[in-house]
Amino acid sequence: MRVGLRSSAAMLVAALALAAGACGGDGDSGDAAAPAASAKPGEKVTLTFWSWVPGIDKAVELFNSTHPNIRVNLNAVAPGTSGSYAKMYSALKAGNAPDLAQVEYQELPGFVLEQGLVDLTPYGAADVQDKFVDWQWQQGVFGDGVYAIPQASGPMGFFYRADLFKQWGIKVPTTWDEYRQAAEQIRKADRKAYIGTFPPGNSAWFTSLAWQAGGSWFGTDGDAWTVNMADPNTLKAADFWEGMIRDDLVKSEPDFQTGWYKDLQQGEIVGWVSASWGDAILTGNAAKTKGDWRVAYMPQWEAGQKAAANWGGSSTAVLAGTEHPREAMEFAVWLNSDPESIDLLIQGGYGWPAAKVGTEAAALKEPANAAFFGGQNIYEVFAEADQNVDENWGWLPGTAAAYQHLNDGFTKAIESGGSFADAVRKAQEQTVADLEAKDLQVKAGG
Repeated sequence: MRVGLRSSAAMLVAALALAAGACGGDGDSGDAAAPAASAKPGEKVTLTFWSWVPGIDKAVELFNSTHPNIRVNLNAVAPGTSGSYAKMYSALKAGNAPDLAQVEYQELPGFVLEQGLVDLTPYGAADVQDKFVDWQWQQGVFGDGVYAIPQASGPMGFFYRADLFKQWGIKVPTTWDEYRQAAEQIRKADRKAYIGTFPPGNSAWFTSLAWQAGGSWFGTDGDAWTVNMADPNTLKAADFWEGMIRDDLVKSEPDFQTGWYKDLQQGEIVGWVSASWGDAILTGNAAKTKGDWRVAYMPQWEAGQKAAANWGGSSTAVLAGTEHPREAMEFAVWLNSDPESIDLLIQGGYGWPAAKVGTEAAALKEPANAAFFGGQNIYEVFAEADQNVDENWGWLPGTAAAYQHLNDGFTKAIESGGSFADAVRKAQEQTVADLEAKDLQVKAGG
């Protein structure tokens, strides 16, 4: 990832520079040659921060109580492309964007291309780099600039109902073949129950499974972006899940919706391949199942492997137009590296810490959710998974559109009996066309 992202980032920054030149750039996007001045001694600075992370309000309150000269006003926003990101782009265009915002890793290239983020290099970003895990830090590095402070990632595991697995005599799967076998046993044991769901409208989840299978969708070749969504490893994962749906071994329903939460609560969904932050989803929406859940390492394509996946991950970015970039960066760094803040964020369910000190957080050593998971410290599973995530995965401008193409393709395939592999191939064609429409050079794989 590090080499690919930096190369990709150089292209992004070059495109950004060309756009700024065409518009007669005025330096509002964080011109490194003319950094904004700090607040005067004794001056109190007020910052606005948009975020959807659960429990982040407590960390903001702690910051405000310990930093008398900086006040952060938190505005809760809805996650997703049609939620906070649409609002952010509109606010940037109108010139009234917040000082800081929650931006997922896959969205950062698009914001940089649109000149929406401040380069934090002039404000001492290099001095704090060592506080963070390198691969997460690199998510916000484009060319010679640093455009975001990493917050958390989402190493994955397999959440499962230990009580029902025991009752039905089902072995916890360690491979995807065993996962399918367990799914068959569950359907025979209880016709209402499924081992999990395939959410056709949440391709971020499928992307993480392609990642674990060995896919590598995006990168660069010289001056061109490469798109290889339909690589053999991804198609292997697509074929597997198509078969699971066709054979009625998993439910096909939207996740994070009322019906899905009800199924979790009533034992009609008895497993979930999800990220570390999934603990907060379960504890918050399936309270009656307290003590019944456990977490296992993610199933493997070949026995004995330890391949891991990542679902999610986000940063705290400083948006273009802020009058206080230095103070905004100070808050972003504190939020994501202060031990007390990290504990609060872990308890809220924000994901896996980007800060190196995060692995020693008290909230990971003595988790508040241990009773819900029958006394298991589930973070031990995610700590191992985090060490095995393939860091050679990168993103490109327009990932949200690529997700939507997959969403549309999977939904159509399920409704019409079409092929998941064809849906992936079609999504690749559409993604290439999207990039070309941005006047970017593209090479398609496959």
